Amino acid sequence: MHEVDILEATKSLPELIQSVIEGEEVVITSENKPLVKLVRIAETKPRPKFGSAKGLILMSEDFDEPLEDFSEYM
Repeated sequence: MHEVDILEATKSLPELIQSVIEGEEVVITSENKPLVKLVRIAETKPRPKFGSAKGLILMSEDFDEPLEDFSEYM
């Protein structure tokens, strides 16, 4: 983690952003008190759309029929 005073951060923002892109966290301080933390945004996976798997799953015609192995229990 890298700490930078707010006055220095205003002068070197592009460099700070580049270091964050490379994986470093940057904390911007004022009077030695942390104000802001710059971190890279994690990539998010796109959410599946409702109905996107339509037609991919098939059920057999006898899906609801009782199983022969369990006939004595019914």
